[in-house]
Amino acid sequence: MKKTLLKWLAVAMLALCALPSWATGYAQTRYPIILVHGLFGFDNIGPLEYFYGIPEDLRANGAQVYVAQVAAANSTEVRGEQLLTYVKQVLAVTGASKVNLIGHSHGGPTVRYVASVAPNLVASVTSVAGPNQGAALADALNGTLPAGSLSRTVVATVVNGFASLIGLISGNNASQNSSAALNSLSSAGMARFNAAHPEGLPTSSCGQGPAVASNGVHYWSWSGAQPYTNALDPLDPALALTSLVYSGAKNDGLVGSCSSHLGTVIRDDYGMNHLDEVNQTAGIVNWFEVDPKSLFRNQANRLKNAGL
Repeated sequence: MKKTLLKWLAVAMLALCALPSWATGYAQTRYPIILVHGLFGFDNIGPLEYFYGIPEDLRANGAQVYVAQVAAANSTEVRGEQLLTYVKQVLAVTGASKVNLIGHSHGGPTVRYVASVAPNLVASVTSVAGPNQGAALADALNGTLPAGSLSRTVVATVVNGFASLIGLISGNNASQNSSAALNSLSSAGMARFNAAHPEGLPTSSCGQGPAVASNGVHYWSWSGAQPYTNALDPLDPALALTSLVYSGAKNDGLVGSCSSHLGTVIRDDYGMNHLDEVNQTAGIVNWFEVDPKSLFRNQANRLKNAGL
């Protein structure tokens, strides 16, 4: 009798292991997940999603997922306040007490802002290639286009128009301020932001931050370090060019690997560029690296296992 019982238990365990991840709720977190886009981002423009195919994959694996829409270009604080409003709306709709925030690029500091000013509403923060110490490209542009100059005014007007067009097409009427975004993403701008919102930051250069910060929020991060990954992606050459401002230091084309560190650093050297990290352009990514969707799925599983 005992042997028969053990046999059936073994069969049941094997069957459970053979089930697809969606059947076992692999990504079924306790709290809803909110994805937050970066600079010039959007939730979706027609069939093209900023987080390309990622929300659907997470939902198929049991997660409750929302995609926030904040200003395509504005300061971290303005975007953060917009996100805070959205978080409260999600909590009201779902009845949850907290959310898990995952931000890409400028979405990283944006989710950090919400966790800092309203930690009671946030279970975790995950920064994907967030410029947590600033971006060298933003510094270079600030040097080329000094504040108050005619050149900066002209460029800002054009870029604001582009950001407004993105907002119009994606159904987002948020105000745009590319000059404020550039200031926020610079090393000096992030230093000011970090002084006010230090939670999750490493205490040493390129080090690990606290897994759980003093505000009770859990922090994670990851990023890529290969600016050019696929000859079929029309945007890869641009990222290869912008990567040159890092003078050989590891980066994903827009953000330095060390700058991306926050909380528990999962990895900072995936074979991905800044767009691959969110499965762009339209899924044209490095064929010899893990599927970007799996990184988000695995992070949701970490959150689940942490009771978040």
